[in-house]
Amino acid sequence: MLFRRRNRPTHVERLRVAVWPRHSWARSTRYFGKRVLRLTATPHAIAIGFAAGAFSSCTPLIGFHFLTAFALAWVLRGNMIAAALGTSIGNPLTFPFIWAFTYKVGQWVLYGQAPDADPHAVHAQFQSSLFAKSLDSLLPMVKPMFIGAVPMGLVLGTVSYFIVYKSVEVYQRRRKVTLDARNKRLFPPPNRSFDDDPGS
Repeated sequence: MLFRRRNRPTHVERLRVAVWPRHSWARSTRYFGKRVLRLTATPHAIAIGFAAGAFSSCTPLIGFHFLTAFALAWVLRGNMIAAALGTSIGNPLTFPFIWAFTYKVGQWVLYGQAPDADPHAVHAQFQSSLFAKSLDSLLPMVKPMFIGAVPMGLVLGTVSYFIVYKSVEVYQRRRKVTLDARNKRLFPPPNRSFDDDPGS
């Protein structure tokens, strides 16, 4: 087939591209932004779906962000594709800061004090606990992160909702005006004759 890749990407390559973009982060951000704007759904459905994805990215459920986003979008009647795109909020650049913030908030809620944790140190400790596959080493970190993920996810989801809603609304309105103008040029309305004038 024309324009088909000569060598099909392997599963490892697809996973690497999903985690770390092949091109720059700015280009990937613009690409995801255009994908969100061009979805065919109401602004509310797209915005609430994206917010569900943003909320799920704050949880420490590594590997289950898509499923969590889909479940939230289904309950809230949001757009599933927008929910998947919303999980891009969580990426290798933002995860250290997300996990450090949720960990500190969770520690403050549970024990009344927030440790001065470095984002990269929390990120490394969380990864080492995951690879250790030990519940004893993972639970002390995951428990406060789950609790801290709720307020952070609500704030991030709310901000994402209003930004995406307004952006989609403006984009769809402008697109409608453009399409109407194009249709008028292609199919101009017939000119009225003087015989059809009721005042004549």
